Amino acid sequence: MAHPKRKISKQRRDKRRTHYKATVPQIAKDPTTGEAHLYHRAHWHEGKLYYRGQIVIDSAESVA
Repeated sequence: MAHPKRKISKQRRDKRRTHYKATVPQIAKDPTTGEAHLYHRAHWHEGKLYYRGQIVIDSAESVA
């Protein structure tokens, strides 16, 4: 097994593990509906689930 040559202090370890590096989530605009949503996420609009501009689930069809 590998062993560290020097002890990493708690402060140094915790600094590395912080999430301050995370960026603000990017917002995309759906080409079909014009609705704002997160990238790589499906979103509901008027009872329909859209992903990449196409209808994935239509709740009106599933009820009828």
